Amino acid sequence: MQIVHKRGRQVVGIEHIGSAHDDAELAVLMEIGRQQLHAGQGVLDLGMETPGGSVSGVERPRVVGTRSQLLWDVLGAAYDRLGFRAVGDEAFQALVLGRVVEPTSKADTLRVLAELGVPAPSLRTVFRMLARCVERDYRGLLATACLAHSAGTPAGRVSLVLYDCTTLYFVSRELHQTGDGVAPALTVAA
Repeated sequence: MQIVHKRGRQVVGIEHIGSAHDDAELAVLMEIGRQQLHAGQGVLDLGMETPGGSVSGVERPRVVGTRSQLLWDVLGAAYDRLGFRAVGDEAFQALVLGRVVEPTSKADTLRVLAELGVPAPSLRTVFRMLARCVERDYRGLLATACLAHSAGTPAGRVSLVLYDCTTLYFVSRELHQTGDGVAPALTVAA
């Protein structure tokens, strides 16, 4: 969080307040920023303060959630523009867009979606959706949509971008010759 001081349109100073990793830290930083913005200003006491810290029965604002709405809207618009809505599966769309934000496993994509503040399907729904991908030929639907989108571009040419979300992990047990004989060794590669 930063406080930016401007004179007209020119930035004349920036004060870094801190970085938040969760809603509680963000609320604390917002309060610190509010105090720094209003430092030296007196408070007009209207006698409306109540013991619970609210004014006239209305609680002070607090952060109850965040959402990366602009990012999600831009990704959703690109998804629609490419014609991927033809699949008609919200769980599939959430998984695809979440993995564009952060390429990770299917299960961990649910964490990414939660961090973005968007509705996420359950892990069980994700696995049911994977079965639907095969049953309803999502691959064919998406290939058709991609071809139609490419044909509709001004150049009318087809181009291909490969995006790989797979993670390869190998564990092998090998025997290595040592001075004392043969010893097992574990090799891990990701």
